[in-house]
Amino acid sequence: MKIAVIPARGGSKRIPGKNIKPFCGKPLIAYSIEVARQTGLFDRVLVSTDSEAVAEIARQYGAEVPFVRPTELADDHTGTSPVVRHAIRYCQEQGQAIELTCCLYATAPLLQPFSLLEGLQKLEQYPDKAFAFSVSSFAFPIQRALREIPRGGVEPIYPEHIGKRSQDLEEAYHDAGQFYWGRTEAWLSAKPMFAEHSMPVVLPRYLVQDIDTPEDWQRAELLYKAFIKEKNL
Repeated sequence: MKIAVIPARGGSKRIPGKNIKPFCGKPLIAYSIEVARQTGLFDRVLVSTDSEAVAEIARQYGAEVPFVRPTELADDHTGTSPVVRHAIRYCQEQGQAIELTCCLYATAPLLQPFSLLEGLQKLEQYPDKAFAFSVSSFAFPIQRALREIPRGGVEPIYPEHIGKRSQDLEEAYHDAGQFYWGRTEAWLSAKPMFAEHSMPVVLPRYLVQDIDTPEDWQRAELLYKAFIKEKNL
């Protein structure tokens, strides 16, 4: 059995009501729910929330909200993995055998079905791997990063690389913050995500935007509108 778990707390300080705030005409969480259902990969699509407002909208878009997330898993400091473990154990207590779980973030309107499928295929192809998750490349070589210094001005973080050509530096990737496929035993044993037992699913930068600030939100809407326009040409 394969399940999707979408963590979606009710609180958000920088963007109030972020998970259900209208994004290009629909609540933000609706995009993740719809993509999960569209793929046909999941036996259940669950939303884990502490908010009845989130739960109501999640159900409207076809997700299950079979439990209220416990208070101890609904504060600002709770990570994603404990929330996913709670959902897996809930299903197991119902007598369901969970083989694979995919955590989808509620803040991923640019998520595409083919990316989820690629993640699943990687785990099926490499049975020794525990996770497969979305990454994207940095737009600029991180080895040539700068930082401000207290007395004013800037300095290179890696002085040994600052004069090198971009093509001579190793490409670097970051967590794209969209989805995390994992085997049940890996989730329940709290294996680290960013390790050699995880497979990257590389996404193009135009399909990746973290949404933590109003500026992030505006950029994500612009990317979404541009991508949808391109698809419909």
